[in-house]
Amino acid sequence: MFEQLYRQRVELAKAIECHTGSDGSHMTAIPSLFFSHYSNNTGPNYGVHKPSLCIVVQGMKEVLLSQELFRYGPADYLVASVNLPITGQVTEASSEIPYLALKLEFTPGEILDVLREFQMGIDKKENTKRGMYVSKIEPSLLDAVTRLARLLDTPKDIPVLAPLIRKEIIYRVLQGNHGGMLKQIAIEGSSTNQISDVIEHIMNNYEKSFKIEELAEIGNMGVSSLHRHFKEVTAMSPIQFQKQLRLQEARSLLLSESADAADVAFQVGYESPAQFSREYSRMFGFPPKEDIKRLREEYEQTINE
Repeated sequence: MFEQLYRQRVELAKAIECHTGSDGSHMTAIPSLFFSHYSNNTGPNYGVHKPSLCIVVQGMKEVLLSQELFRYGPADYLVASVNLPITGQVTEASSEIPYLALKLEFTPGEILDVLREFQMGIDKKENTKRGMYVSKIEPSLLDAVTRLARLLDTPKDIPVLAPLIRKEIIYRVLQGNHGGMLKQIAIEGSSTNQISDVIEHIMNNYEKSFKIEELAEIGNMGVSSLHRHFKEVTAMSPIQFQKQLRLQEARSLLLSESADAADVAFQVGYESPAQFSREYSRMFGFPPKEDIKRLREEYEQTINE
């Protein structure tokens, strides 16, 4: 088994290096498949982790969800079943042995299609679990992922074969040790599915204030149940979830525009610029103006190297 895994990783590493060429995250010709290549460890990167399967072929990565740390490398894979605001960091990478990884995004609809087609067992009563997990990778899953990456060398085959292999990959993940958690996201009426509706509402309306009763109604559950299940899935409260979305969006706006921090604070839903500055500093380690200046200087330094 170990020899088979090694051969698969070698082939995947060659494919990622062939189709990236430079550091960063790269889209591929296969819809929802992304390759990552980094020659150095990275600082914390903030963003929303979409529902996806992530596999590290070389190196190591850490993902922080609220206060919960997920560390994974070539022996593991990470799955996110819902949209989650996270902090990611490459912790093992060098020019000689770069960090190489892939991400395959999927939707609850795709999961449901696989469940129906293969008549996989479903239990609506299953307890709500965290919307992210790390599991040991198996040769059958890595084989399917390798065959998907191999299609990049024969682009004419992608429209026909990629959807079939994607379906197989989702099937393999659902068959894994933690597959039950992924099933729940697609099953209408399950607590995880109801929380995903609340998450989608917050993401689409992050700049607006809301009452917890409104969210409970969207999730079709009581207020106390909403709090409990939301924290079980996301490791944070709805308010903390919204705050992370607001601050991530504010940082993105400040980087892409020459906007004033106070204006951006109002854009993302803050009524008090002072509160915005405090919470921004707490999350990113620096006040808005200083943080953006630092990030731009780091970017210019990288370009000039």
